[in-house]
Amino acid sequence: MEKNMVCDMYSGVCKPSEENEVENINLNNQSPNLTLYYITDPMCSHCWAFEPILNKLLVQYGHLFNFQMIMGGLLEAWGDGPIDPANGIYKPADVTPHWQEVGQYSRMPIDGTVMELDPVQSSYPASRLYKAIQQLDSPTSAIEFIRLVREAVFVFNQNISDNKILKSIVQTLYKNNKTINIETIFDLANSTQGQQLLSNDFNLVRELGVRGFPTVVIVNHDNQGTKIVGARDLNVYIDTLKKLNNNGKTVSKPLPDLELYLKKQHRLFSKEIEIMYDIAQDEVPNFVEQNLSPSVYTAKNILGENYYEFILS
Repeated sequence: MEKNMVCDMYSGVCKPSEENEVENINLNNQSPNLTLYYITDPMCSHCWAFEPILNKLLVQYGHLFNFQMIMGGLLEAWGDGPIDPANGIYKPADVTPHWQEVGQYSRMPIDGTVMELDPVQSSYPASRLYKAIQQLDSPTSAIEFIRLVREAVFVFNQNISDNKILKSIVQTLYKNNKTINIETIFDLANSTQGQQLLSNDFNLVRELGVRGFPTVVIVNHDNQGTKIVGARDLNVYIDTLKKLNNNGKTVSKPLPDLELYLKKQHRLFSKEIEIMYDIAQDEVPNFVEQNLSPSVYTAKNILGENYYEFILS
């Protein structure tokens, strides 16, 4: 059985979790409904591997909880000494084989050689931009931004600590929205207020007792909660929702029409379609052909994995 892996927030390394995988906790937060906290980081490889499960959870059960994506602060900066010598991490290039291993077993493609060629120096700039977009636009747009950042660093091998790369990602996010001032977003992200917004997330992470990513914490209105460490099977989250949802039924929503879902997501990898629609890898091409008009998508392949992009009109 695959070990439960997390990206450790203190060492910056992805490794087997040393925590209880599912743990009941008590919090003082007052919440009118179920709240699902997703603690993550833009350059957490196991969070990228978790995307197919998370998105299916949100699509089918998102109506049952308030969803909050929280930045955890995986890498502030590379120091002069070894980050985690026990796991062979002395320098950025040592991250590459770890990321590639995650990509291979999850089939969410990861190139990883960016850490050798133009290494990411910090996950904080992208995290601050997430908080700025959340503040100036909406939580939904901020989540879309993180998705684009993950695609950039893991799939397309781009340095997401480079301001030019980040600006290009934000421009992509808002290319059809002329009401948002991109410079205002960067001004907030790079300000003292922007750092404080990020620090607020870090404070919540400590309050929730989170050490690694991905971690999901689900809390009900009685302040009873469950902390789930690492990327788990979808049923683990569904069972937890049922247990904590004291008010009654936990009814799933139907699966989305593929064309509408691809339009919303803009880009879907084969593994995401397999998980969402419960089909085998070799069934995906025919499933796509049957459910999408040829005029609305393009099929591509990278690192041996098929993916599909919506053609914007």
